[in-house]
Amino acid sequence: MSAQPEEAPAPPAPAAAAQLLAQLRVDRRASAWVPAFERDWAKALEDSRHTYSLTPLYDVVRAWQLRVAAAPAVDAYMDSGRDESGFVALDDVLGSRR
Repeated sequence: MSAQPEEAPAPPAPAAAAQLLAQLRVDRRASAWVPAFERDWAKALEDSRHTYSLTPLYDVVRAWQLRVAAAPAVDAYMDSGRDESGFVALDDVLGSRR
């Protein structure tokens, strides 16, 4: 066994948030995604100010990069016309929440 720490992912580029926001603004989901990104970014910025850490900002950029990257696969799945009406609702499996 090694006592070496696991490698942390490299931080996003300094302009990654601005590039991501520009990409979101031209997407067909811009009306929903841009306000959500701006809300997440504002919260992360506030958290960063209190903790003196850039980690919350990096986390927002990484999460949104993953969302944008996954969007074509989600679109393809939704456009495939799969009928999901036969599935069981999660609340039926887990029971009601308190």
